[in-house]
Amino acid sequence: MTDGWNWRQPEGTATPGHAPSSRPTIGTRAGSAGVPDPASLPWWSDALHDPWRDPGTPTAVVIQVPPSSAGGSAPEPVSDPDGVRRRGLGSVFLVSLLTALLAGALGGALGYAFAVRGGVAGTTALGSTGAEPPAIAQRPPDSLAGVAERVLPSVVTVRVSGNGGVGLGSGFVVTEDGYVVTNDHVIGVGTESATVVFSDGSTAPAQVVGKDPESDIAVIKVARTGLKPVEFGDSDAVAVGDPVLAFGTPLSLANTVTAGIVSALDRTFRNGDPGGQVRYYAAIQTDAAVNRGNSGGPLVDGAGRVIGVNSVIQTPAADEETAGNVGLAFAIPINQAKRLAQEIIDTGRARRTVIGAQVGGTRQGGTGGVRLSAVDPAGPAAQAGLRAGDVVLRLDGRPLEEPSDLIALVRKYAPGSVVTIEYRRGSETRSASVTLAADAK
Repeated sequence: MTDGWNWRQPEGTATPGHAPSSRPTIGTRAGSAGVPDPASLPWWSDALHDPWRDPGTPTAVVIQVPPSSAGGSAPEPVSDPDGVRRRGLGSVFLVSLLTALLAGALGGALGYAFAVRGGVAGTTALGSTGAEPPAIAQRPPDSLAGVAERVLPSVVTVRVSGNGGVGLGSGFVVTEDGYVVTNDHVIGVGTESATVVFSDGSTAPAQVVGKDPESDIAVIKVARTGLKPVEFGDSDAVAVGDPVLAFGTPLSLANTVTAGIVSALDRTFRNGDPGGQVRYYAAIQTDAAVNRGNSGGPLVDGAGRVIGVNSVIQTPAADEETAGNVGLAFAIPINQAKRLAQEIIDTGRARRTVIGAQVGGTRQGGTGGVRLSAVDPAGPAAQAGLRAGDVVLRLDGRPLEEPSDLIALVRKYAPGSVVTIEYRRGSETRSASVTLAADAK
């Protein structure tokens, strides 16, 4: 057993519990007459075979001759006054105790260090990564978070009341003095009052400036100045796959931002209830999550510029109450919406773009194209040489399948725009340049 110390006996000292030993001197013989036999002494051991003996220690035979008067009495025990005394149990206990205390202190220190590094050394260090608190993260202006931060102050919630009900939609500020663009179907028919709720929670009453039901664009105004208008982009420069963000108040959740991409361009369709207003769209399709309440809110590109007005979602739901996002949403291109809004602000109404012809059905055989049932003699189509019965196949390279396709694409352009029409007359395919005009109404 060892106490852990690397202990070595000094030169010339006796092994604990034994007297120093030496070889017998010349003229002296161990066990000679008159001298006690060393083997009979109680302190003696076989020095030559003692495993604790230090071979380098000088040896000597110490013989104590008892007084002659003692006769045959036992000799007095001999001890070495310079020898190392046997360690008591107290010393061993003390060393063990000190070792245990040192080991415990070291283990505690290491455990504390590991605990602090692991973040469990008290509530003040919870989640801390260093002595200094972490800096507030700074997002680049062109990141999604940076774009959202710039655009949200320009997005509003539009609350309307009329016809015994209350409606809710979205909109966005287009001038510093309070003009706001939204959807016509957000304003609705018979609106008695409207309220705009800004991103900071403040509210202001709004007046309806004008609207164009067929294109689904409306303009309202609040009596407030110093507002932050949006930045407009170019919807004609948008490409499929471009990243986009949709802003608004879906399902009454204000200041909501969703992300997606442009899924398709010039997605033409008509929308409206039977007997109600029919609307035509040549829309930007996106997979950004859009729900009820997003209508009228902006669709922005990766630089934070508005490229469309969120207007319609497609859903397998049977009614509007259960309709929800399935990744198919449609926005009015901003080039069209901006033009119509500007005309409403300037004149109170928006002009409709026409081609000067009526459509009467699809091409026979269902192979595509739209048949012209009538052509206005003074209209743009007639001036370009088109006649009733011609089948229009493409407009500026975009194929036509349904009558609504031609109407929606024509409405997208401003009056005075020149478009290329590819059509078929009999078995011959022709093309013509048509200068679109504004409706006389």
